[in-house]
Amino acid sequence: MNERGSAAGNPFEDHEARRVHLAFLDRVAALRPVDRDLVRLGQMPDLGRWLEQVEATGGCAHPVYLSGRTVRFDADTGEVLGEFSTRGEPGERLAVRCRNRRRSVCPACAWQYQGDAFHLVRAGLVGGKGVPAGVAGHPRVFVTLTAPSFGRVHRVGECHPRCRPICPHGSPVTCGRVHAEDDALVGQPLCGSCYDYVGHVLWNAHAGQLWKAFGDNLYHRVAARVGVGRTSVRRLVRVSAAKVAEYQKRGAVHFHAVLRLDGPDGPGSDPPAWATADLLLAVVPGAASAVALRPVESAAYGERRLRFGTQIEAHVLAGAGDEQVAGYVAKYTSKSTDDTGALDHRITSLSEVRALRVSGHVRALVGTCWQLGGLPELEVLRLRACAHMLGYRGVCLSKTRVYSTTFGALRAERTGHRTGRPVVEGGGVESAWRYAGRGYTAGQALVAAGIWADLVQSRALAKEAERERDAGWGRG
Repeated sequence: MNERGSAAGNPFEDHEARRVHLAFLDRVAALRPVDRDLVRLGQMPDLGRWLEQVEATGGCAHPVYLSGRTVRFDADTGEVLGEFSTRGEPGERLAVRCRNRRRSVCPACAWQYQGDAFHLVRAGLVGGKGVPAGVAGHPRVFVTLTAPSFGRVHRVGECHPRCRPICPHGSPVTCGRVHAEDDALVGQPLCGSCYDYVGHVLWNAHAGQLWKAFGDNLYHRVAARVGVGRTSVRRLVRVSAAKVAEYQKRGAVHFHAVLRLDGPDGPGSDPPAWATADLLLAVVPGAASAVALRPVESAAYGERRLRFGTQIEAHVLAGAGDEQVAGYVAKYTSKSTDDTGALDHRITSLSEVRALRVSGHVRALVGTCWQLGGLPELEVLRLRACAHMLGYRGVCLSKTRVYSTTFGALRAERTGHRTGRPVVEGGGVESAWRYAGRGYTAGQALVAAGIWADLVQSRALAKEAERERDAGWGRG
């Protein structure tokens, strides 16, 4: 034994070796969780198949995982036509899209939702996707219905230059500045104490009922215009519609809609000769102005009557701008939180309302939803469950039954195109699936974001190449 004794063979007794080894351990420990997760991900034996799943979801930010199997068979003979099981998949589960339409939550699914919305609206304008091409010749009108005023707010352009200088609460109600579209002040009240937050929330909560009443009034106005009964008019003509709900900067919902006159049997039948676009254009303003709803009575806010605003727009669609109209409607379906003022997650407590990182105006709207939602007489409005939507209880995009195709049909068509296995008519399907989790680890999220970025770049390059071809630059 030398002077180091039994420790002669222990490298950690060497001070320099010990220092180097500890430094190495420190570097490993200092790796970010995402880096450590990427190392683990790279060691997966079925990494290739996992990447295929992520690519199949388009780089979805919050995929849902399912476990189970599907068997397709001939309904007449019982012959098995195909089978899929997750038994051989990574983790024995399959990733599917979250289908969230908000860009702030999942850009990949929002992009796909917007594309489906475009085709859904377009099919009702020009036909296709199971809709007869003859609808292109039916009378059509594009309509915008807005909410009324709930108080003075900052607006784009020259903002209230000549107003009363002081409100009853002592706040100036004159601005005089020129606001750009992206100015954070646009949509904010000049005086929060003067603003009717209760009326604003109640209007959003009843917007769907206002739209239904508008649709009923359309039939009544058409009947009066052509001299037929209110009941018989529905046997002569059908109003088909597709609408999208958009939040204005002030947080009030308004509607953009395509209205189309069909025959009594829907898009496959022509409307009567008297059912023209000019007729529809003439009855829209009166039908909207006549709507007046009385919300659920409550001592908390007294007497209220809900109406559409005075800014009612209607334009005849001649056919030349059908693509632009479909794109215009579709773009509102995926607007992010920053664009709309509404939130992308539900509110679960009053303390969460106070902690929101939003403007004071949006916080006041959410808080009003929460307070009114606690009243027993307003329980039917589900205001607390819809507080993140500023009280609005409807869906973003809706349509009448026969306006055009459905989101489900579009998804099925896309799945059949991608897999090369369209659903066989007369075939049967047996499925057994269960929920198996959702989301990514830190490293997986980084990979999925990269896949989404690659897809965005590929689409941009494809569009640029298409523009060059259209301009004749690609000719030899």
